[in-house]
Amino acid sequence: MKARVMRDVLIEDIYHRMRNDQRIFFLSADFGAPALDDLRAEFPDRFINVGIAEQNLINVATGLALEGFCVYAYNISGFATMRAYEQIRTNLSVMSETKELNVNLIAVGAGLSYFVSGPTHHCLEDLAIMRLFPHFTVFSPSDCILVENFMDFTVQHKAPKYIRLEGKPVLDIYRDNKQPAVAAGFHELKDGKDTCLVATGYMTHKAMKVAQRMRETGRDIGVVDLFLLKPIDKDVLFEVLKKYRRIVTIEEAFINSGGLDSLIAEILTERGAGIELRRMGFKDKYVFDLGSRDRLHELHGLGEDAIIRSIWTESDARDEKPLRR
Repeated sequence: MKARVMRDVLIEDIYHRMRNDQRIFFLSADFGAPALDDLRAEFPDRFINVGIAEQNLINVATGLALEGFCVYAYNISGFATMRAYEQIRTNLSVMSETKELNVNLIAVGAGLSYFVSGPTHHCLEDLAIMRLFPHFTVFSPSDCILVENFMDFTVQHKAPKYIRLEGKPVLDIYRDNKQPAVAAGFHELKDGKDTCLVATGYMTHKAMKVAQRMRETGRDIGVVDLFLLKPIDKDVLFEVLKKYRRIVTIEEAFINSGGLDSLIAEILTERGAGIELRRMGFKDKYVFDLGSRDRLHELHGLGEDAIIRSIWTESDARDEKPLRR
């Protein structure tokens, strides 16, 4: 199976839709992609490069959306969110209180996707800060099949959306007729006992690897892929989580700051659930270390072994097979 790049899959889908839908505009803040070349060439009147001007990207997108167009605004995740945060708040979130605004923010480079570029290009804050906005949908897919399944929603739902994409090629998780309902917001990839890993985006792949290693020891743990961080039906998600004694959240983002772990904590606390919650992600510091993505994860307590240690207690390990890599 060949790994695919989320942004290329999404742009190719938009390109085909633009052939049949004159309402679609594509905006870029001087950010390219191989898949973008055909779109730009065939639809020069509906492709706009605003330059390295993220705030203006939101301004232009808002103006077009107010005229009834479906707009895709494309940029690197850290710049798309934080450099234009006031414009996103005022033009999109506030104005959506009274207007229909179909603006889809395509943010490429979630988490440590651009690990070689250092902390200026990492994006560990977006899950928390984008969840804050009323009227926003926050979408964090783990594979390209989810991206494909989400595209109809981007056209039909006339409200702002934050589409958080992995920057590197990823394998498809949802194959072999596993077609998750995007509207549900999550999918239980593995039904386990005692412990459940809840992950989003790229970290769902790591959660699946950990679950496989644990299975080799004779211990089944659950895996839930949470791809809609807003909105989410908390009651439906709790019905899945309540059977476990321990929940471990895994995210390539800051923890204890409003991201995935905070969402799960809200669900458990609001329902008075006596379920243990362990949070795994980046602590309150930026990543200045050099190395591969896996190496950076190891240094910051997010490697596979660290995740296993977080759920592997002496009582759990008794009489079970040793772990193998």
